[in-house]
Amino acid sequence: MDSVEQYNTLTAAINSLRLQGYTEDFNLQTGHLDCRQGALQVHPDEFEIDKLFRFYGPSDPDDESILYAISSSKHDLKGILVDGFGTSSDSLTQDMIEKLAKPS
Repeated sequence: MDSVEQYNTLTAAINSLRLQGYTEDFNLQTGHLDCRQGALQVHPDEFEIDKLFRFYGPSDPDDESILYAISSSKHDLKGILVDGFGTSSDSLTQDMIEKLAKPS
């Protein structure tokens, strides 16, 4: 996983990743990621986390987030997932929890 890049804001990181080809928007589901408005499901064994960025809110913990740059060679796509710190993992499968906790 490449983590050399650093950004001051979530928006700057997203814009840079878009220019690098991370054009899909992923949504976190119980046992997979979906994109293309739910038309495509990408399971934990079908994607890699290429980059990970953490952003800390200046005063409000609710402003803290994690940005994942994700690729799937199986589906020939690259995209991003934005998730909050402390998001409850109660609704995620163990495979998803492990995949997101241990980037590639």
